[in-house]
Amino acid sequence: MPTRAYWSGRIRLALVSIPVEVLPATKSTSRISFNQIHEPTGKRIRYEKVVPGIGPVDASEIVKGYEVEKNKYVLLTDEEINDVKLEAKKSIDLTQFVDENAIDPVYFDRPFYIVPSQEDEDAAEAYIVLRDALKKTKKIGLGQLVVRGQGSIVAIKPYGKGLLLETLRYADEIRKPSEAFDTLPSKKVDADLVSLAEELIEKKAGDFQPEKFKDSYTAALRELIKAKQEKRAPREIEETPPVSNVINLMDALKRSVGKGGAGKTGNEAKPAGKTKEPARKVKSAKAKSAKTAKKPSRRKAA
Repeated sequence: MPTRAYWSGRIRLALVSIPVEVLPATKSTSRISFNQIHEPTGKRIRYEKVVPGIGPVDASEIVKGYEVEKNKYVLLTDEEINDVKLEAKKSIDLTQFVDENAIDPVYFDRPFYIVPSQEDEDAAEAYIVLRDALKKTKKIGLGQLVVRGQGSIVAIKPYGKGLLLETLRYADEIRKPSEAFDTLPSKKVDADLVSLAEELIEKKAGDFQPEKFKDSYTAALRELIKAKQEKRAPREIEETPPVSNVINLMDALKRSVGKGGAGKTGNEAKPAGKTKEPARKVKSAKAKSAKTAKKPSRRKAA
């Protein structure tokens, strides 16, 4: 089934206008969602739109309202909202270009794929020109977009063979970091702890491979649902082993990088090797003792 376009319009760069379609880059079909069910009857619960003191109302009587004071609203119809004239509803004007790493990650919201419109035969050529120009300059194009009554800043950048659009949050949507971090204690930590943490990070460093991360919670839910359908006990789903409650940070880091005897397993378990060595020495000593004990008997025979 073809993906439905999230938005259709034009990307404009000065006098260049590129007809495009914006497609969702993510999907939520793998997630599990639940409905509320009336247990005695097994029927799904439905919700009616009601007005206190009046009861259920018809959908045609419902309009949007913006609360300006408590229980006081400015009423707007869908037609009035749609009539708001904004060019950003029909096009994305690339008004600024920034370096690839110039945008703080906290501003990024949702990713979308951009493809040239199939209805315009010249769209693909202009699309490729923009893609290649962004690649060579290593820049990201910024503009604004209005979709479904919501405006967003958008960042457009090369992505594989095509272009990626990411919606960005506005400055007033971001909380100041100080609101979260001002309560953190300002203290110096042991340099050895930092060194061990660095070693652990380097040990686990590598390329990003999202396929290695499995949604074990959703898998367990699916198994539970299937087991209930088949009237059996659910099978256990493999998941990441629980982390042990190690109180000492230094000990925990040493175990993590394989420098603590208690935390080593497999070939790293040196204590096992140390146990065998004394055993061989004991055996050798016994053999020597036995040999010494036989010598007197040979002399006696002589």
